[in-house]
Amino acid sequence: MATIYPVIMCGGSGTRLWPASRPSLPKQFIPLAGNRSLFQETVSRVAALAQKGQLVVVGGIGHRAAIQDQLDEIGVSAVILLEPEGRDSSAAMAAAALWTADRSQDAVNLFVASDHHIPDDEAFRKAVVTAAAAASEGRIVTLGVVPTEPSSAYGYIAPSGPGLSEVSAFVEKPDTETARRYIADGYLWNSGNFIVRADVLVEEIQRRAAAVNTAVRNGLGQADVDGDCLTLGSGFLAAPKISIDYAVMEKTSRASVLPVQFAWSDLGAWDSVHASGEGDVGLHVLEDSEGCLVRACDGVMVAAIGLRDVGIIVERDAVLVTDLKKSQDVKKVVERLRRLSPQHLDFPKAEPLETLNDGALRLTTWLRQAALPVWASLGQDRNGSFEEVLALDGRHVATARRARVQARQLQVYAEAGRQGWRGPWRATVDAGLESLAANYLRPDGQMRTVVAPDGSPIDETAMVYDQAFLMFALACASSATADYALQSKAAAVRDLLIKSADAEGGIKENGRHPYQSNAHMHLLEAALAWEEIGGDKAWSELADRIVGLARSRFMDVETGALREFFQSDWSPAAGEDGRLIEPGHQFEWAWLIARYGRRRGDAAAMKDAWRLYENGGRGVDLKRGIAVDAMNIDGGVRSGRARLWPQTEWLKASLILAELSDGSKRIECLDQAARAQRAVWRYLTPQGLWRDKLLENDDFIDEPAPASSFYHIMAAHGQLLATATAVGMANVESLRLV
Repeated sequence: MATIYPVIMCGGSGTRLWPASRPSLPKQFIPLAGNRSLFQETVSRVAALAQKGQLVVVGGIGHRAAIQDQLDEIGVSAVILLEPEGRDSSAAMAAAALWTADRSQDAVNLFVASDHHIPDDEAFRKAVVTAAAAASEGRIVTLGVVPTEPSSAYGYIAPSGPGLSEVSAFVEKPDTETARRYIADGYLWNSGNFIVRADVLVEEIQRRAAAVNTAVRNGLGQADVDGDCLTLGSGFLAAPKISIDYAVMEKTSRASVLPVQFAWSDLGAWDSVHASGEGDVGLHVLEDSEGCLVRACDGVMVAAIGLRDVGIIVERDAVLVTDLKKSQDVKKVVERLRRLSPQHLDFPKAEPLETLNDGALRLTTWLRQAALPVWASLGQDRNGSFEEVLALDGRHVATARRARVQARQLQVYAEAGRQGWRGPWRATVDAGLESLAANYLRPDGQMRTVVAPDGSPIDETAMVYDQAFLMFALACASSATADYALQSKAAAVRDLLIKSADAEGGIKENGRHPYQSNAHMHLLEAALAWEEIGGDKAWSELADRIVGLARSRFMDVETGALREFFQSDWSPAAGEDGRLIEPGHQFEWAWLIARYGRRRGDAAAMKDAWRLYENGGRGVDLKRGIAVDAMNIDGGVRSGRARLWPQTEWLKASLILAELSDGSKRIECLDQAARAQRAVWRYLTPQGLWRDKLLENDDFIDEPAPASSFYHIMAAHGQLLATATAVGMANVESLRLV
């Protein structure tokens, strides 16, 4: 069997299916005969033929997102060749054939339209295998559908004999009477599917349309490659606009046709969509009506009375009512719209995406005017203890209070003070420190884990994770208030932890996962915070020790991904625990190790920061625009739920790596930062609160706002300010909280 490279052609705008099909989302990308789009149905039909070859999609640059999203939805990968501008079928097919021939000289291309309806996939594939055998011998085979009725909607092919035979003639769309004569003479419908060896098509185009070949070769040579996506260069624009029929098929001596009898339609107009039996969509009620097609957009109810053979197509901004027998004339309506109401030719444009700079300014205002005032008042009780959560309407929720939340909130308000916020940050910090000392610190200076709302202890355990946040909070408070006595308190906690470290430098956590990376990550954050404000050298030594452990034990040698849980010798934990990676932690470690590498001038550390960042990026759901909660080490998604904090870590890591890059790499990181910031904004509420957990169906869990998220948001804002200053973003001073 020949090696087949299926090529799906995604050109065309489907104007006869207005208003559902429009240039920005033409008919191939919308469901017309079933639950999946015609493009997805085509992919499913031909992908199995690419056993040794590869699936190729040729489309316009404006449809890149639609192509990638719809491939992802059905779990199929493909090489995507993007045209900067449509230059008709000969140029598109030349691009795919040249790309294929460069990889396999004897490969056969199967060229199919992306918008045809063929219910019998198996019959189609069987016909392609038969045609591919002839194509391997140098023939250019097209599939000719045996007509079921005289149609003026299709072109026709005159075969020279029965079965697979040479083409006698290609003829254009006839009138109905001529179509009847064609059928009587044994003509076939021209399906527009071609099976040809790639090098044969390249040779034919070079011979008969040399300008097309030259322009396409230039465009391929200039292509911008992004993974499996190639955007053809400007040289492609010089290709003459000419169809493959005119360029090659009507001139070549190699054309053959294979008659096929499976059901086929190009779904070119609303009558053919109705004939498929699967065209009705949306809510509708028909009374005393027959033979009607109704398609209603979400949320719209269509009711019709006393109608026969009528199509009713409802979109948000346009409605079409047509006699189905005259649905070919929709094209005339579209031509009139070009003059009378051109804004209805395409779907209304979405609002432009918020820029990084605009989103940062909005975040600063939100912090200054909403979040910081709310959590300093409603989020702190009379005794200075911070609330664990606030209801989304700001109401108090009685619950136990974790010590780590106290430390995190102290850090938030100390940072606000360092940035010059004019609200009551100092009173908030002072009251919080007093409450911390009175209710949360044990006699040895470490924090207990949980206390009741009245301040009485619930859990006396000293978690390493919590002590990391205690030391981090004290660093920020010391810097903001110039209270240098806080350093000795933090150092005492640090020294207790260092004494418990093992030979590898790791510190065992109390709890279900004693050997974990997460607690060490926050110890590194605390150590860097003290180092940056002039703490003693033991902080730098602690940072060195943790980074060394992370790079030698926590990070997977092969993938560069950082694991969560380990055994006592710091080898990966057994089972599912050892396979878990969290995209948010990949980003957070990348941010910290990038800071560390910059301070040390350590190029190897910077390389590892980039590897971590790339692993975090694998956890970004491109369609939803968010970083998910959990992956497996092999790259599979373990949980598609998405909490708020991974979005802030995606933002922080993108920003700091933008600072440490230049050229296209900086632009790419800043673009990622803008995406991450837009993800963060999905969670924030105007009242200075936030939602925490976004489910796979993009609904939020209805629950109070956790105070613990504020630390992540504030750190992201601090990095925004630092990066804006470093790279010279506009309105830097406006990003300060003053």
